[in-house]
Amino acid sequence: MNAAYEFVTGPLAWAAWGIFLLGSAWRLFSMYQLAKQKDAVSLSYMSLFYSMRSIVNWLIPFNALGWRKNPAMTVATFVFHICLLVAPIFLVAHVMLWDQSFGVSYVTIPDNVADIMTLVVIAACLFFAGRRIMQPEVRYITTPQDWVALVIVLAPFLTGFLAYHQLLDYDLMIILHVVAGEIMLAAIPFTRLSHMVFVAFTRAYMGSEFGGVRHARDW
Repeated sequence: MNAAYEFVTGPLAWAAWGIFLLGSAWRLFSMYQLAKQKDAVSLSYMSLFYSMRSIVNWLIPFNALGWRKNPAMTVATFVFHICLLVAPIFLVAHVMLWDQSFGVSYVTIPDNVADIMTLVVIAACLFFAGRRIMQPEVRYITTPQDWVALVIVLAPFLTGFLAYHQLLDYDLMIILHVVAGEIMLAAIPFTRLSHMVFVAFTRAYMGSEFGGVRHARDW
C-alpha cells in the first residue's frame, strides 16, 4: 500500500500536472489558431476594457439576466465553484504537501470549513445531476460527456470525505482520492471541464463584441 501511495503521489502526480499544463496550452493555442482561420476579424475588436467589464459583471451573483432567471441554479453554481476552488487549494493537508514537495506554504482554512465545503460540492453535484434528469429541456441536451464530467468532479470530493472521516478503508480511500484528483486535473483540457480554462476568453470575446461593436451589455 505504501508503494502504491508513493506512486500516485509521485510519478502519477507529475504526469497529471504535465498533461494538464501541456494540454491546456495546446487547447488555447489551437483555439487561437481556429479563431484566426474562422473569425479573424474578431481579434481586431478585442478590448481589455470591455473584456474586464463583462467578466466582472458575470462574476456578480444575480447581476446578469441569465442569473436572475434561475435563482436556484445561480446559487448552486456560485457556491459550487467557490467551494470547488477554495477547499482543495487551501486545505491544510494539501498545503502541507506543497510545503513538503516545494517548500511553498500559505494560509489554510480550518478542516471543519473544508469539510462543509466538500459536502456543498457533493450536494451541488447531486443537484446538477437531478436537474439533468428531471428537467426535460436540460435532459434533451445532456450528453454522456456531461455525466463523465460530473462524475470526475464528484469523485475527488467524495473519496476525500470518506478518507477524512475514515468511513471505509482509509488507505484505499486516500489512494482513490489522490487518483481521482489527478484524473480530474488531467481531464480538464479535454472534457467539459475545459471551461475552467476557456471561460475568461469566452467572456472577453462576448464582452468585446457586445461592448465595442454592438454598444450593448452582454449581461
